[in-house]
Order: sequence, then structure tokens, then C-alpha cells
Amino acid sequence: MIFSTELIAQRKSVPGLTALVVDDNPRIRGMFAAAFLSNGFKICVEAENGKEGIEAASRIKPDVITLDYSMPVMGGLEAAPVLRQLFPRTPIILFTLNGGSLFMLNASKAGVNLVLPKNVPLPTLLYVAHELIGD
Repeated sequence: MIFSTELIAQRKSVPGLTALVVDDNPRIRGMFAAAFLSNGFKICVEAENGKEGIEAASRIKPDVITLDYSMPVMGGLEAAPVLRQLFPRTPIILFTLNGGSLFMLNASKAGVNLVLPKNVPLPTLLYVAHELIGD
């Protein structure tokens, strides 16, 4: 699933969206945040683990949440059920280097809407985020 930058640019239709990017790698957080902010999102808050992500989400009430699977303190699969309980309709996207059907099932049970590979092109992430938000 790869989308052109032109297609993604057409998705900038809902102003004022808020994203939460939770990843222990500051470079990845920065790339995702910059992508969201350049594509119709007004605010993008970053957190370096699931615990910080839950605290940030409680403050900002995000329209979309991205979680890394493997993080110190609290990983994405641990944080997802808490976030799902706090925000029943907010899309949660989980990033991982590994996958498989059992992993997908566990992620779904944890409240994750979609699992993407960590190396997904940024236009794909943006397209999927807008689709899940319903924008």
C-alpha cells in the first residue's frame, strides 16, 4: 500500500487535528511528527514510551495515536488497551518490525486498529491516518 504525495496532499481537509506519536527513537518520532504537521494536523505531541503516551493522550485528546511495539517502560501492546479505554473511537496505529497473524490478533484484542511495518512510507502513514479518522 503506497500512495503518492499528491494524493496525500488532497487529504488536508480537516483543520485542527491532533496526533500523538509514541516511539522511543527520537529520529522516528521527529519524522512522524513533521509528517503529521505538514499534512493538516495542527498539533503533534511526542512521547518516548507507552506510559508517557498515556499521560500525553489524557492531556491532548488526540485524533490519532501511533505506537511503537517495542519500547522501554511500557510497550505499544501494553499501552494500547489503556488508550482504547480512554479513547474508544480514536484510531490507534501500531508499528512493528515483526508481524504475523497471531501478532495481528493480539494487537486487535489490545484495541489497535491497524498494524504497520516500521518502514512504511510516510505518505502511506498519512493516508491511513486520515482514512481511520474518517477525514
